[in-house]
Amino acid sequence: MSLLLKLSRLIDALTNLIGKLAMWMILATTLISAGNAIIRKLFGTSSNAWLEIQWYLFAAVFMLGSGYAFLRNAHVRIDFISSRFSARTRNWIDVGGILVFVFPLCYLLISLGMPLFLNAWNSGETSSNAGGLLRWPVYALIPMGFFLLFVQSISELIKRFAFLTGNGPDPLAHDGPSDEELLAQQLLEEEALRLKGAN
Repeated sequence: MSLLLKLSRLIDALTNLIGKLAMWMILATTLISAGNAIIRKLFGTSSNAWLEIQWYLFAAVFMLGSGYAFLRNAHVRIDFISSRFSARTRNWIDVGGILVFVFPLCYLLISLGMPLFLNAWNSGETSSNAGGLLRWPVYALIPMGFFLLFVQSISELIKRFAFLTGNGPDPLAHDGPSDEELLAQQLLEEEALRLKGAN
């Protein structure tokens, strides 16, 4: 199990690195969008390539960030149901979900996405818009993103089995308030200060 946990930590480190890169892509998308809007307003001109690169970067954030969301346990869950179960039951549900849903989904979308990417690569497919970009980079994100999700799912499966066999902590345990809870608390404190200042 210790060798598998080392593999899991290695996968987690890679996923964390890619997740941080995806965060920078959000900034790049925002700056490109703002720059393009400013140029369009000031000079009355725009470029389809700049518009498409925003779309490509957004697709990259979404596809490459799915494994990072799984690592951070930030994906959508039905918490009001799962919170009623024991930690062991929640982890067994996750094991079943990974094996029955995530792995087949990743296999299906990798196998469907690769031909799409290879066809665009071999044909040199470009956007139909004037000045548009090559299409293969964005098509490559489909198999790449689902491969990264598949690899992160292996790591998550290792962590669930480590917990279930008594060799690791509960990967579903909350170590403190979530980002949303922290934001809600901050907003409440700011509102309380504003109301106090108004009186």
